[in-house]
Amino acid sequence: MAFASAFYNTIAKRNSVFVSSIFVGAFAFGVGFDVAVQSFWDHWNKGRQWKDIRANYTQSDDS
Repeated sequence: MAFASAFYNTIAKRNSVFVSSIFVGAFAFGVGFDVAVQSFWDHWNKGRQWKDIRANYTQSDDS
């Protein structure tokens, strides 16, 4: 019950704070999800992506 009371008094009591916290939470979740999926994809496809094999097909300009 203390958690519900604290939640209501800090976040849900004012509509502007409630809506703002929802937007901030959604943005944070979106960024975190994108980072997690990108990390998983890079790990799953290691060695098969352009960033991993670029050196085999390009020449360096250090002549």
